[in-house]
Amino acid sequence: MYESREHLQTLTEIRGLMERSSKFLSLSGLSGVSAGIIALIGAATVYMRRQTGWSSAISNYQLSDAQLYTADAPDHQDVKLFLVTVAIVVLVLALLSGTYFTVRKTRRLGQNVWNASSKRLLWAIAIPLGAGGVFCLSLLHYNLIWLAFPSTLIFYGLALLNGSKYTLRDVESLAYSEIGLGLVSLFWPGYNLLAWSIGFGVLHIVYGLAMFYKYERTTS
Repeated sequence: MYESREHLQTLTEIRGLMERSSKFLSLSGLSGVSAGIIALIGAATVYMRRQTGWSSAISNYQLSDAQLYTADAPDHQDVKLFLVTVAIVVLVLALLSGTYFTVRKTRRLGQNVWNASSKRLLWAIAIPLGAGGVFCLSLLHYNLIWLAFPSTLIFYGLALLNGSKYTLRDVESLAYSEIGLGLVSLFWPGYNLLAWSIGFGVLHIVYGLAMFYKYERTTS
């Protein structure tokens, strides 16, 4: 009986070592929280600008180009430039904050943040994100602004799903949530900014807090 327990413990330790060597397990829940807060600030910025007459350009897919270019309608170039600028600022700030919290957690665990598993994770996420970024830029180019919001959610979810094989499996649940929300928002274009706020803001905060209390609270 004792030998069986000892063998089981040995197998558990071997499994843990293999998992740590093949997966990046140092993602910090606080990274998700910070990214969610930054995304909500970005969404609020777009919403306030939208109140000045951008509603049709951002969410009304039923209007023709001629109707959108009325005297009181915003120039599509201004709309696209503003949205791209906000998206870039949100992305950069989210990456910086996520990197900070993840590096801090990794150092606390006495591990190296840049290793084979983190490289595999980064590559797995980069491909869908890069393809999605180009796709969304093409939507903006053709003035399909309302489609860009759900598309970012869908491609981001696909990136998380692809990367979940190399990190915590909990990321898979977030991935499905992002993809599902993006698909649903395709059919409610009037609420695409709200869906974007929920996907990148609320879901990130909820997921980050859940991960923090599950994996980090006892070690913080």
